Amino acid sequence: MTPPQAKTWSQRGRTPVVRVRGRSRRRISIAALTCYKPGHRSRLIYRPRRDDGSRDGRKSFSWRDYRDLLTVAHQQLGGPIVLVWDNLNVHKAADLQEGAAARGWLTIYYLPPYAPDLNPVEGIWSLLRRGWLSNVAFSTPEHLVQRIRRGLRHIQYRSDLKDGCLAETGLTIMPA
Repeated sequence: MTPPQAKTWSQRGRTPVVRVRGRSRRRISIAALTCYKPGHRSRLIYRPRRDDGSRDGRKSFSWRDYRDLLTVAHQQLGGPIVLVWDNLNVHKAADLQEGAAARGWLTIYYLPPYAPDLNPVEGIWSLLRRGWLSNVAFSTPEHLVQRIRRGLRHIQYRSDLKDGCLAETGLTIMPA
């Protein structure tokens, strides 16, 4: 009787190689808002944007995309919004600031330059990268979008994760 042999998908002594098809120019951008209100569950509102690969198309979010995201957030939250943003150049676009000034329900504050440790959304990205996007070889851009949405959906339903991202910053929410 002979002992069983382990089966592998590569020959002994040869490094397995996985071929991944795809173009490097495609990318996916995500804009997200973590929403906190004393006495209420924290919320996560996000929008993914896929670059279609065309040379004339915009690869990342424009000020119009952020404006639309804020309008949707206002409708979902049903009240005034105090927004704390990092110093991304699109966040400081003149058209976006004019639109914010015209809306009485929106107040914008900016974080100091290069302060990712004060931004709770950075914790969300860290959770996503370490959890649902780790150790996966994506076969298509749609596969990547599916995993991103699944991970963000899990985070949406877990208030303790969003609250932990806020606690990590050391910031607190004070009732008005």
